[in-house]
Amino acid sequence: MRMRPTLSWTPTEDWPPGTTDPAPVVDALSAGGVLVLSGAGISTESGIPDYRGEGGSLSRHTPMTYQDFTAGARARRRYWARSHLGWRTFGRARPNAGHRAVAAFERHGLLSGVITQNVDGLHQAAGSESVVELHGSLARVVCLSCGALSTRGDLARRLEEANAGFEPVAAGINPDGDADLTDEQVGDFRVVDCARCGGILKPDVVFFGEAVPPGRIEHCRELVRGAASLLVLGSSLTVMSGLRFVRLAAEEGKPVLIVNRDPTRGDLHARTRVALPLGPTLSAVAERLGIPVDDRTAAGSPS
Repeated sequence: MRMRPTLSWTPTEDWPPGTTDPAPVVDALSAGGVLVLSGAGISTESGIPDYRGEGGSLSRHTPMTYQDFTAGARARRRYWARSHLGWRTFGRARPNAGHRAVAAFERHGLLSGVITQNVDGLHQAAGSESVVELHGSLARVVCLSCGALSTRGDLARRLEEANAGFEPVAAGINPDGDADLTDEQVGDFRVVDCARCGGILKPDVVFFGEAVPPGRIEHCRELVRGAASLLVLGSSLTVMSGLRFVRLAAEEGKPVLIVNRDPTRGDLHARTRVALPLGPTLSAVAERLGIPVDDRTAAGSPS
């Protein structure tokens, strides 16, 4: 499976309309065995924009592809300059009501697991434990030569030392952690190499144009097959990485429920789409279920 940065779709006139009644979500959670599939929309209330919603970053920003990143030093300089600056904001993001509600559902035994398309670590920061990071995590860095893993915090300190005085003002932050910078702002930003072997460092995330590891996909398929229902939170399901699990759930006869304000590519396979904001909606669902939502945010994204 390969992700394409400009993939888009347009719903037809007969696309199923959304509802503002979250009762089907309450019923599914009451029955238990719910597998959550989350996308960028669940993190917007934490200050991280999504790709395709209203004001989504794809309207102004094309994410770095794996092919561009590995093709040359200039592209990597541009990526790491923008990502280093973006991490200062991205790494400080905290879980919102949606993440905390999902963690509360898990604590009360209503979920069979969480698959997230996000790379921000906010589900874990909210207390969720059974999380599969489909696209990896920005909090980790991997060497493309020796495979060594290190923390993003360590890399950030090395980049700070190599680029003293690098303080451009970004036009915005994107879901992949990039900051919007001009070539002039990037300037002669210095990239650091693997401390172990001198190889190329890359965030431990699946770039657009890169394949999700087959073993990870198969693990997610097994989770779908073992779940009672699939609850999609904040994903447009535009790319196949998430849509494939919705299709599998439908093929397996599992109810699919979606909470997303805008139409999604998976609506035709869903029992319902609740067209409401995630945080308030999931908080209201938790209240109906009599489940307290822990509002503590002492844990942050991994660094």
